[in-house]
Amino acid sequence: MRAEAPGSGGYAMVLHRLVTAGPAASTADVSATLAALQLPERCRVRTKAVYDGQQIPATEPRLVSHACSVAASPYDRLVTDHEYVQRVRQQRPSALLPVIGAASARWHSDTWWKSRGQLYRPWALADVARVSLAYGNEHRGDGSCTEDDLQRMLAKYAELTDLMARDKASAESVASWLLRVAGEQFAYQESGFNDLARTAALFDQTSPARTPACLVAGWDEELLGCSLSEYVGVTQLLQVSALQNEGRFDPAWLSQPQMQQICSVIPETTVREVTERHFVTDQQTFKTDNQASRLSSDPHLRRFEYNPLKSRPFLSGFGPGYLAPSSHLIIPKGSPLGLYYMGMAHFGNSFAKELGDLFEQYVGRQLRLLPDAEVHPEVLYRDERRSVDWIVVLDDLVLLVEVKSTRPTQQLRLGVLDRTSAALRQIKHAYQQLETSAALINGRHPSFSHIPADRPVHGLVVTMEPFHTANAPFQKEVQPDPGIPVTVCSATELEHLVTVEDVSVAQLLLERQSDPLTSTYSLTSALVGKALGRNAILDAGWDSYPWKRHSDLAWQPA
Repeated sequence: MRAEAPGSGGYAMVLHRLVTAGPAASTADVSATLAALQLPERCRVRTKAVYDGQQIPATEPRLVSHACSVAASPYDRLVTDHEYVQRVRQQRPSALLPVIGAASARWHSDTWWKSRGQLYRPWALADVARVSLAYGNEHRGDGSCTEDDLQRMLAKYAELTDLMARDKASAESVASWLLRVAGEQFAYQESGFNDLARTAALFDQTSPARTPACLVAGWDEELLGCSLSEYVGVTQLLQVSALQNEGRFDPAWLSQPQMQQICSVIPETTVREVTERHFVTDQQTFKTDNQASRLSSDPHLRRFEYNPLKSRPFLSGFGPGYLAPSSHLIIPKGSPLGLYYMGMAHFGNSFAKELGDLFEQYVGRQLRLLPDAEVHPEVLYRDERRSVDWIVVLDDLVLLVEVKSTRPTQQLRLGVLDRTSAALRQIKHAYQQLETSAALINGRHPSFSHIPADRPVHGLVVTMEPFHTANAPFQKEVQPDPGIPVTVCSATELEHLVTVEDVSVAQLLLERQSDPLTSTYSLTSALVGKALGRNAILDAGWDSYPWKRHSDLAWQPA
């Protein structure tokens, strides 16, 4: 039987069992709510998308061109950012944002690309909301907003011009464009299951190699105001509510009699306080944050700038309760990345350092899931120098694994391929570590005598967050040549790789590397169509959350 990898598709499918026509129905079927928060049994790895003749892995990312011809679009030309912003400003935020929230809930993770002309792209909806919040006011128009109004805004967004057009598609401008659209689009297409399950698996179920000073008992209560498990449980509950209720969550629902079962799992006061503390903002605060986060005044880059809805996806002041204009941004709040930014703001750099140590050990746990593999920790050699973080000995391959808890910087998301950036420096250091360790193994250094030198050696750089184009030639050319094949992959890709059942990992990596084209794709592309089993580490993380632990409540009468 072919197993399928847990991913955003199946997770969204289960959550959307709850989607109903009327907001009042959200609290009526508590059993359905609780059932929807269980682990999806099977989630599908999607087929590949094709862009400009190249296959793009679609387990997570699906690349959509801004300059495509959108079905039913009234625009047969490129649109300036000014023209697009002015169109959004024609509708009052109080009228437009609820329409966006309903559309985002309706066109969720695995359905937006089936929408008319693919207009309802999650990143486009989030930007229309951003523009309305940052530049809109309540003195325009007649206070109405229809679905047709939103579609016209989205059509303009689809035709926005880019610096690449201005620079006549030079090689450098194309590379920068790829960085921008990857940063813009792929973050909205990550696996919700992996991201949430990894949170507990990483923070609660992985032991650090060094004694922590920050991530000690009670750190989660100090940072979050509740346990980590409760925080993720609130995240899940908010996501389900938004998908059911046209983007809304109203804390007043928690006082209804039929919500007693849910509040017996996470207390009402906890749900209210965590939501208000970590998920909600207002329009004025949003405006301030949006302006403060801008790195460039170039209108071509405005839509690629950081969107403050990623920090606080719900809005107050737009009808009853709270409104999420982009429901796709709720789940990432419960991911390791969401916790990273909160932890850095509260604890400082010590949080990042200790998280990096935890992630290194977490990667080792994942590697030990590989069947018939010997997994060795880093090797100390001459003058207490250290090898790569992990060495995996397979029957036909030695895999050198260097772990980096880095993430793409905002400059990289704007298309600035700066060789001096911190993120690229870390990846460069990983390449250097791989080169050194490979040379020591091949040179039969005594400290590496337990590592065979009779088979090919490959390098794997595992990053906590995806660098979606890191294997592309235009990015590899800024890295040193380590003398061995190197693949950069994300935590999600590793979590899928270790569950491959119908082919050995060594064979998969060797075949991928033998093709000069596919070796430049993300590792995910090599996994499409493969039989993937369950990831026991992720399953254990998911099982630790409130709704899974109390799954029996789903079958109790309301």
